[in-house]
Amino acid sequence: MKRLASILLLLEVMITGLFSIAHAQESPNAKLVEGARKEGEIVWYTTMSLDQSKQFMDRFIKKYPFLKPSVFRSGGGALLNRVLSETKAGKNFFDVVNGNGELVLPLMETGALAPYVSPERKFIPEDLRDEKGFWTSVYVNSIVLGYSRNLVKREQVPATYEDLLHPRWKGRKISLDDSYTTFLQGLISTWGKEKAVAYLKRLAQQEPVIMRGSTVRVQLAAAGEFPLVIAYANIIQNLAERGAPVEWVPLEPAVISVNTVMLGAKASHPNAARLLIDFTLSREGQEKLWDFQRIPARKDVEPKPARLFRGYKRHVVAPEDYKNHDDVVKLYSEILQTR
Repeated sequence: MKRLASILLLLEVMITGLFSIAHAQESPNAKLVEGARKEGEIVWYTTMSLDQSKQFMDRFIKKYPFLKPSVFRSGGGALLNRVLSETKAGKNFFDVVNGNGELVLPLMETGALAPYVSPERKFIPEDLRDEKGFWTSVYVNSIVLGYSRNLVKREQVPATYEDLLHPRWKGRKISLDDSYTTFLQGLISTWGKEKAVAYLKRLAQQEPVIMRGSTVRVQLAAAGEFPLVIAYANIIQNLAERGAPVEWVPLEPAVISVNTVMLGAKASHPNAARLLIDFTLSREGQEKLWDFQRIPARKDVEPKPARLFRGYKRHVVAPEDYKNHDDVVKLYSEILQTR
């Protein structure tokens, strides 16, 4: 009987402890919800496309119907200029901002961002978030090598960056984007500046096709305009699943760019802002990215298919890597003669 009593007492302590932990985890969220209810609004700046940002916000508002959303959607450069202009004028319109890694440092340097360590961040890999909570990756773009299955034999598919320099790929056989400066940034971070710049110069000697637009370039590769295309894996995969004669392989380490979520330092609706960040990084929010053929950052939400971000070595170009990015942009332009 004494042994049974001890077991029952232990079970009671364990249950009480679990309840306390669960209550402690729920309390902050309950406070955020109550605070957001009083605020009644949320202002979101994003680089996500108009239709995708609407769908994403609709899902969020379905969860918190008491919030009235205001969404400003723009390209990265225009979005950055807007925030910088507002900050300079002493205005603070946005609560949450989503954008590529190049946005983060300029916004931090002007004091436009505040750290927020969302409870959902523990599900984001360490190389996809900073330690202090200023930025967290929402989704990623893997830069890989696509190829036309009609023009390239399987045994001829380049397996390394060096393989792209083979004589057979000279003369408008490789498509490069004139705006993929992150590609060079990633190689510099991985190999060092001297080696990376030397490599890009040798790649330029292959006389690649230089133009803008990942989707268009992959479509042209599928149509037989050129055999090889350096582009985002999810775009190539999407076309391949729709029957296009294209496939892709990662050249290791694959260069990864990130799309991040950040909290406004002077958010007018700080509780609603934190709810939106929590939702964006939650399993539900990350699974919504499947609808947009995006690659979720969260560890327990597999890309579709998983190989889009699994099974190969990667180098994530963190926002901090963009410190001297203006010089990288200039180098990229000069080497590939994009201007």
